[in-house]
Amino acid sequence: MEPTLMNIHHGYNFRDLGGYRTMSGQHLAAHRLVRSGGLDRLSDRDVAFLHEYGVRVDVDFRTRDERQEKPDRLPDSARYVFDPVFSEDKTQVSKTWAEEQQMFSQDPQAGYHNMLRTYRDLALSESAQKAYRQFFDLALGNSDDTLLFHCSAGKDRTGMAAVYVLSALGVDQATIRKDYLATNTFIQPALSEVLEQAKAEGGNANMMQGLTDIWTVYPEYLDTALAAINETYGDMQQYLHEALQLTNRQIQTLRELYLA
Repeated sequence: MEPTLMNIHHGYNFRDLGGYRTMSGQHLAAHRLVRSGGLDRLSDRDVAFLHEYGVRVDVDFRTRDERQEKPDRLPDSARYVFDPVFSEDKTQVSKTWAEEQQMFSQDPQAGYHNMLRTYRDLALSESAQKAYRQFFDLALGNSDDTLLFHCSAGKDRTGMAAVYVLSALGVDQATIRKDYLATNTFIQPALSEVLEQAKAEGGNANMMQGLTDIWTVYPEYLDTALAAINETYGDMQQYLHEALQLTNRQIQTLRELYLA
């Protein structure tokens, strides 16, 4: 299965995880797990689409400041759950222009190195593990509806949530990596918008590189998180058990709920 976009007109990186094949030969059911970027720009038509699609739970991995600045637009039928992965936006995609200038204008590698540090935290930090555990609790309690999970760009905090849930459901690592890297295709409109704004406001080449690295997913980012998991816990299954405290029974329940 190729990762494909949902029919959302005023948002980016909206994808149903349905259709992915597991190593046991089952498939993820459609209309059950949706990953996405921000919901603040959605039109009335998009909101109605999400209602008809079945979205009844919205898990927001962003910080309190991100949420206040750009609140989600949701159908009345959807329950909003604030589940911050970090207390501040370590992915930097919501930084102000002044903050970006200070970070990126002097060092073309600043964005890249920031993301490597962030991905280690996405695996090992207490706040991230707590947030992802709550995400799994919500998934375990979602028997029939569509659960949507998102951050600002739908690529880092959301990307690792997808890595964890697809791993728990028994999807192979090559497919999980492909889903993760698909963001680079779907995030291009947002990246172009960010770069055009930076250029118009006098951003230099270092700035452009830093912003590109912040808004791109590289294999090294995911590899950093996976290496931290393997070094600390041994492998992904042990991470799910020890860091996210999923029992074998809960993993089996997830597969009963989301696989067909």
